[in-house]
Amino acid sequence: MSYLSTPTRIPAFSPLDLQNASLIWKGMAILLGTGILAASSYISVPMIPVPITMQTFAVTMIGALYGWRLGGATVVAWLVEAAVGMPVLAGGASGLLPFIGPTSGYLFSFPIIAALAGLLAEKGWNGHRPVLAFVSMMLANLMCLAIGGAVLGVMIGAEKALLLGVLPFLIGAILKSALAAAVLRLAARRTA
Repeated sequence: MSYLSTPTRIPAFSPLDLQNASLIWKGMAILLGTGILAASSYISVPMIPVPITMQTFAVTMIGALYGWRLGGATVVAWLVEAAVGMPVLAGGASGLLPFIGPTSGYLFSFPIIAALAGLLAEKGWNGHRPVLAFVSMMLANLMCLAIGGAVLGVMIGAEKALLLGVLPFLIGAILKSALAAAVLRLAARRTA
């Protein structure tokens, strides 16, 4: 009996099964993911000091579908694109200013929340368990609001940050989390 067999496949937590993909496919997934993140940035409702966008939906979905490592790396790649001048953030923003202004805390939270959603998806909080998928997405959204609100609070004061940078986004967080859980459930059913 030979112990030199083919590598064991890691069980799929996502219909994309990227954890078993080649490096070329993973690279293509990162490119596609940064494009999706950029597109989600243009779905925006302008508000002061922080706009409402579909970014958190896209960030958490990429985490849940790609896994914590590849999802986090994809979000970091997108933020690097923004930092070097590509107009991929809300309203076509780019450069370093968004990373030091009122949106900075939210932007810096994005790789963290993608990794959180990805880690939980890998642990079974995915489309096969839609209630847990919803909880996962909600936890990620709340983490984004906590980090973003805390940084904003340093800039404009805690009370104003809560009123302008956290509370207006709670209903959106619930709706985006429900939408993400539904999409993950549909994707899981189609690939089952």
